[in-house]
Amino acid sequence: MSRFKPLPAELDPPARQLAVRLRELKSHAELTVRQLAAKTGYSARSWERYLGGTSLPPRAAVEALARITGADSVHLLALHEIAADSWDLHRAEPAAQPQPTEQEQEQEQEQEPDPGPPPTPLALTASPATALAGRGLPHVALTAGVVALTAAFMAALLLVLRLGEDVTPAAVATPAGTAATSSPPSYTCRIIRADGRWSAGINNGRDTEITYGDTGADVAEAQCLLRRAGISPGGIDGMFGPLTLRAVRTFQDRAGLVVDGMLGPRSWKALRG
Repeated sequence: MSRFKPLPAELDPPARQLAVRLRELKSHAELTVRQLAAKTGYSARSWERYLGGTSLPPRAAVEALARITGADSVHLLALHEIAADSWDLHRAEPAAQPQPTEQEQEQEQEQEPDPGPPPTPLALTASPATALAGRGLPHVALTAGVVALTAAFMAALLLVLRLGEDVTPAAVATPAGTAATSSPPSYTCRIIRADGRWSAGINNGRDTEITYGDTGADVAEAQCLLRRAGISPGGIDGMFGPLTLRAVRTFQDRAGLVVDGMLGPRSWKALRG
């Protein structure tokens, strides 16, 4: 697994605590950002920003991470809520403008141009535009233009940052006649024992051979039976990922079976026995 980059120094404590917790869950589950993207629906680039502390993850992304890692979603969402409040407050605070010192004020006064002699009658008869130009209007207009340009740039930058933080996975249009990708099915363990065999009531008692990377009801059935045996496979999501692979190997070792991480006939028999 790749090592994380240091979090930004300016990151406020609640957001830092949330980012550290998300990193811990990712590392414990031995998931890559691509696997996170496949399991949560949020892009790998978005997860890099969430884990790097440069963007606050949406609530739905935090819920999805808690589900696939088997973490306490209540505690994790509480951290997210505190971080979100602090994040919004930090973004809303205006930057403090440094006050000039007395020495700087004196230097500015010394640098002010000499107003010169009073206007002559000829200058008084000139047009208002000409008179204002003679009193330094080009300098004032240039300063005002720079201030306006700076304000416009800052507003555009803040808008880009806000759009980057609030982005959520966009709905992908599908061609006519093609079904849109739906969210992963949810499974519920209903552990029963019938005819001397344990069952979770998900795959109708099948003992189909499954291995790392498989998905579906057979995987969910195995996850329920592993949990019944006291070994956590993570969430009951029907995905044969790193946590489920570790649970299978632990069970095979305890049952005296070949530890190959694959659920074949003997491993199913031990699970259901």
